[in-house]
Amino acid sequence: MTEELLYDKRGDIGWVTFNRPQARNALTFAMYEGLAEICARVGKTGEVRALVVTGAGDKAFAAGTDIAQFKSFESGEDGIAYEKKIDRIVGEIEACAVPTIAAVAGFCTGGGAAIAAVCDFRIATASAQFGFPIARTLGNCLSMANYARLVALLGPQRVKEMLLLAKLMDAQAALACGLVSELLPGVPALHARAEELGRTLAGHAPITMRVTKEALRRLQARMGEENIDDLVRLAYGSADFREGMAAFLEKRAPKWSGA
Repeated sequence: MTEELLYDKRGDIGWVTFNRPQARNALTFAMYEGLAEICARVGKTGEVRALVVTGAGDKAFAAGTDIAQFKSFESGEDGIAYEKKIDRIVGEIEACAVPTIAAVAGFCTGGGAAIAAVCDFRIATASAQFGFPIARTLGNCLSMANYARLVALLGPQRVKEMLLLAKLMDAQAALACGLVSELLPGVPALHARAEELGRTLAGHAPITMRVTKEALRRLQARMGEENIDDLVRLAYGSADFREGMAAFLEKRAPKWSGA
């Protein structure tokens, strides 16, 4: 692992930490790939019986993909390639053979929210905020698989509110709608509870849990089979996406043109 993605085995529980607190744990491609590799490996080796994913510090779980990863994009085809890459990575995390727990403090947005959404359990501190505020930041879009996952978790109306209004969902609202199962008073309590959940899961029948996870994954996956490359191409190939990136890096409000 790199210094930006830490892996620590504590008995039967693996801990993965996004370790870029100075950047709100914004995700590089190496961090995405590293997490996917861990998820694939632990299912094969049996080295742990549960996996906790969290972010360093108390400001963010992960505040989306690092914008620097988009600088080389020139057309909508780059957006299609990016969304396919993220779909593969998020799909590998979702298919992890052992139960996964997202322990969330602070911002959990964009790619970070996509990762949390495919974990089996999400617990959070009262400071947690969830969402995909791309309608007011970058002007890009999600993949069909990620739209389907969100609808399965939250229902279509809440997904519209989250995405069209670019609203971040606070911890209380996330608890009320079932996005998270528990709220904890701070990071130490969050980690202690994640450890406790991990120990409970580690004591259960591994094959039962693996089969249940995979059956539910297959059921949900049917919703995301529609091809929307034309829509992804439209978003990532737009002048608005280029303006969104420039505005984000220049720390100003974007000027949307609809083109």
